[in-house]
Amino acid sequence: MRNFREHLLPTQSTIREALIKLQDLAKDAILFVVDKDDKLLGSLTDGDIRRGLINGVEVSDIVNKIIQPNPKFIRKGEKNLEKIIEYRDGNYRILPVLDKNDLVVNVINFRIIRSYLPVDAVIMAGGKGTRLRPLTENTPKPLLKVGDKPIMEHNLDRLALYGIDDFWVSVKYLGEQIEDYFGDGSNKSINLRYVWEDKALGTIGAVSKIKDFSHDYVLLTNSDLLTNLDYEHFFLDFKKTDADLAIVTIPYQVNIPYAVLETSNGHVVNFKEKPTYTYYSNGGIYLIKKTALNYLPKEDFFNATDLMEKLIAEGKKVVSYPLSGYWLDIGKHEDFEKAQRDLQQIKF
Repeated sequence: MRNFREHLLPTQSTIREALIKLQDLAKDAILFVVDKDDKLLGSLTDGDIRRGLINGVEVSDIVNKIIQPNPKFIRKGEKNLEKIIEYRDGNYRILPVLDKNDLVVNVINFRIIRSYLPVDAVIMAGGKGTRLRPLTENTPKPLLKVGDKPIMEHNLDRLALYGIDDFWVSVKYLGEQIEDYFGDGSNKSINLRYVWEDKALGTIGAVSKIKDFSHDYVLLTNSDLLTNLDYEHFFLDFKKTDADLAIVTIPYQVNIPYAVLETSNGHVVNFKEKPTYTYYSNGGIYLIKKTALNYLPKEDFFNATDLMEKLIAEGKKVVSYPLSGYWLDIGKHEDFEKAQRDLQQIKF
């Protein structure tokens, strides 16, 4: 993925310098002119330069003479995802992302990513993966490769595909290897930070150690999943239901090979011939309002299911998001082998 700073051009640059940068950007040829602090001043394309030359500017002139002063942009943490979708569907392919001070903090390219979700992502990667031994004796499970890259990298890349660029990774067992492999995320144009568990904190307890989320919504996921979940649709459904917590659920059908009787006081009142029942299990992926995280105990063992129970007891809204796509929890050797096979067949 291209470093967003390749799209930035200092305000005193010449048109010749702009042409060189535009040439390097090729089919992504658009520049955003910024001052010394990276405050957005305008945009510049080949067309702007062409019109400027026709009107008599010289390639030695500074770009300020021909920039477009009011380019479209996205505000960091923009909650109105529909506005972003409108830009995307309106063929605004490359857009700068501004912070509250109008400084450019990212440039998104809808040729490369699918959306720009206003969430922080937390990836839980501290487990020992004991069921996958001996593979995990010297390698943390998140770094076991499915295909040509680690399990966790599949998750990270999938989330980044939907424009998530603020990541937290909870680590403990062999966490140094995970930190060494992914670093600060800059090679993927994301911001990646680590939360170290001094003791086991369950499947969500480590989140209580994070004090500076960038957004009002947090997506929590296990690191050992393989899925083609549409995170944009998940987020839109979450907002539509105005839930405090949404859980990706995996439907399982149970076929009963006999007639099932309904009885009352020993009397048969109804029966169903060989019925099929659908149950929903926890998929290990959650969207959470940041305010709901106030119910987490401080740096103590706590599971995501504990938070679900707490929120329900407090009258908060907890909803299910049934997944219609692919999902696999890579917990056992047979799951790991299945993941290798499925990767060749499933569209991710």
